[in-house]
Amino acid sequence: MKLLAVGDIHLGRRPTRLPEALHGQARDLGPAGAWMRVVDTACDKGVDVVVLAGDVVEREDDFFEAYRELHQGVVRLAEVGIQVVGVAGNHDVRVLPRLADEIPEFRLLGREGQWDHVKYNAGSESATLWGWSFPQPRVTVSPLAGERFERQPGGPNLGLLHCDRDQPASPYAPVTTHALDATELDGWLLGHIHKPDALSAGALSGYLGAVTGMDPGEPGAHGPWLITIEEGRIRAVEQWVLAPLRWENLVVDLSGIAEAEEARVRLLGALRELDADLSAGRWVPEAVGLRVTLSGRSRFGEAALSLFSAEDHEHIHRGDRGIYYFIERLDADTRPEIPLETLAERADPAGLLARRLLMLDRPTEDSERQALLAEARRQLEAQARDARWSGLRAPVPDEEQAADWLRRAGTRLLERMLAQRESAE
Repeated sequence: MKLLAVGDIHLGRRPTRLPEALHGQARDLGPAGAWMRVVDTACDKGVDVVVLAGDVVEREDDFFEAYRELHQGVVRLAEVGIQVVGVAGNHDVRVLPRLADEIPEFRLLGREGQWDHVKYNAGSESATLWGWSFPQPRVTVSPLAGERFERQPGGPNLGLLHCDRDQPASPYAPVTTHALDATELDGWLLGHIHKPDALSAGALSGYLGAVTGMDPGEPGAHGPWLITIEEGRIRAVEQWVLAPLRWENLVVDLSGIAEAEEARVRLLGALRELDADLSAGRWVPEAVGLRVTLSGRSRFGEAALSLFSAEDHEHIHRGDRGIYYFIERLDADTRPEIPLETLAERADPAGLLARRLLMLDRPTEDSERQALLAEARRQLEAQARDARWSGLRAPVPDEEQAADWLRRAGTRLLERMLAQRESAE
């Protein structure tokens, strides 16, 4: 028996931070395209049940678009005998029950916050799914409180729940790992958190993750999980990395380069390694967005940044299997070739700046470090309050964020100072 467990889909949402060349493909690269990939692959691989862990729809306003996409997929699955079951999350608490009423092939568990279960059979194998749906967008008590689950005979019993695990103050159905384990079900398929857990046949309790990375803050592998049941037991768990759009953080070491132009060669080498890794998978993404960080000991960090044009960011590489690579963000986090400790001994502005940078590496309780960061945060907060940026509503950075900002900005300034001194000499 094969169950395909699908995490947050968010139909109706579009991926952000795409280059202009991919704007026309936003739908196919986003949740709708990922859902169609799930449907196609489930049909091809003979899945018996598709399980949806909530937040299938992004918001109430997406009813018609979500209905079209969800209905199309569910009907295709039903035509080949695949059953579909799910629960409502905090995003689709109202719209998913309405969609379920319009799509008879889709079974919604746990309506109105009442636990429900259904048993599925495939040949000699069976599995029971227990589910609970959000009755309103905010639920501040654990849906497991006071609940008892009477295990059904014949195959594994699995829980299906959209929740916030180990976050007691959360308004999104807070539960604890202990409470999940105490139910003694054979596993929990969780929705809500977009980063997937490392699930396995021996540890099938955790977040499925979003079906595709929604933005650069959700890097890495995304896709549904195939659960294989044989002889009444969970025999295998495998992630199908089906996301059409993938985000990756790529670190490029510039240590030892003799001129800034060599940064391009280093980046291309790192891209080729990434492409070889992604191309070796069973499924490949259509596009990969990169957050590139230039690192290592080099005096060419800032100079290397200036080499990459807007066109480079739009489309920097086409992989061996046709993957389209683009740079979403490019940063330099290099360190001076001369150690900061050596530079700090100098009695010039570069030496003063090196001493300030070394101060950032002191323990958090150091009074001079605290004073430096307090002043940085004060000035950053003043900038954030400027009327020109009021619409962004950016939060005031905490100490570590301020330290990172100072470290990066200070290093870039130190590079310029050293380059000017070298040029003058």
